[in-house]
Amino acid sequence: MTASPAAATLTARAQDVSSRIVEDILTLVRHETSSYDLPGLATGLDLLRELTVQRLGRPGHEERRPGGACGDTLTLTYTGTGAGHVALVGHYDTVWPTGTLAGWEQPEAGEDGRERLSGPGIFDMKTGLAQGIWALKLARESGASLPTVTFLFNGDEEIGSLSSRPVIEEVAQKADVTLVLEPSAHGAVKTARKGTGIFQVTATGVESHAGLAPQDGASAITALSEFVVAAAKVAAPEKGTTINTGLIKGGSAINVVAGQASAGVDIRVSSEAEQARVDEELDAIKVSDPRVRIEIDHAWNRPPMTLNAASGPLLDLAREVARDQGRGRLPDTAVGGASDANFVAALGLPVLCGMGAVGDGAHAQGEFIYPDTVPAQTALVAGLLGRLAEPLRG
Repeated sequence: MTASPAAATLTARAQDVSSRIVEDILTLVRHETSSYDLPGLATGLDLLRELTVQRLGRPGHEERRPGGACGDTLTLTYTGTGAGHVALVGHYDTVWPTGTLAGWEQPEAGEDGRERLSGPGIFDMKTGLAQGIWALKLARESGASLPTVTFLFNGDEEIGSLSSRPVIEEVAQKADVTLVLEPSAHGAVKTARKGTGIFQVTATGVESHAGLAPQDGASAITALSEFVVAAAKVAAPEKGTTINTGLIKGGSAINVVAGQASAGVDIRVSSEAEQARVDEELDAIKVSDPRVRIEIDHAWNRPPMTLNAASGPLLDLAREVARDQGRGRLPDTAVGGASDANFVAALGLPVLCGMGAVGDGAHAQGEFIYPDTVPAQTALVAGLLGRLAEPLRG
């Protein structure tokens, strides 16, 4: 498929500056921003702001919302030449503990021979941040009429967007369209995501000496182990429901029957009906020792995301842009992970997710991007911005 002249020029310009975009990606990756490292997050956000201002100039409006125990949320608004308003959303925190970068190795080329670039957070999602910044820069250079663009950078997405959710919802409600710069699914945009629960389960038993009076104790660890095994059976993968106990801690000493134990449980569901079923069945779990009390904090973090009526026209427009750029049909897909797009979709607002990197290995050692995809992904967002100078019509 042949690109239109204007689209071809935009794509060619993205190719020309590809090495600069990649260098900006690597600049962000070289500064570690673990969700739990507040000083690292603070300086990482300073770096991201500086990079944005270097590429785009000073914004017309900016606000940094303190995150408390989480990373701060920064909004930067650049006034456009058209009537539309687009929010570009991305998180700068990563799942990787500070210090991970020192032992990180670059991968060999894949079986297809394509170059890969790897680093903590490069796929999820620092590439998307850099591409989003450059997308606005390239869209400006194209001379197209452009919407006002608000960048929202949050530092707590990987731990549930506990501090930033109200800001995300506020910004999305003021915008006509939200594009979330999370990594793509092998080039496909993400139009459906699972809802997530981050449950904390606490077991309270009775301590005793493990040698002298074990019969007097009621082990919180044993009871919690029983609960975890039973909870895993509540999962229903055929319905899209998964349950993973990812963190466990408990006890006070090796020779003490444990009086306390706790677990962090990650739950993914595709529907509100499954959410209700999981709640009911977890509450019904019984452990063998009645002296142990099990308490469950049912913390549903993100609602399920589906392609709502408002987002359908936005997907159609993105596909038009992709075809105009010679890419063919832009695929969309449903994925098991959640993102900040879930919050926007739940409000009934137009949103597309997965507008960022092409690569693989999110949250896994060796996550990577294909640098040869950076120009096309950047051009896609730039081209879409050039079509959103007027509010999207359904």
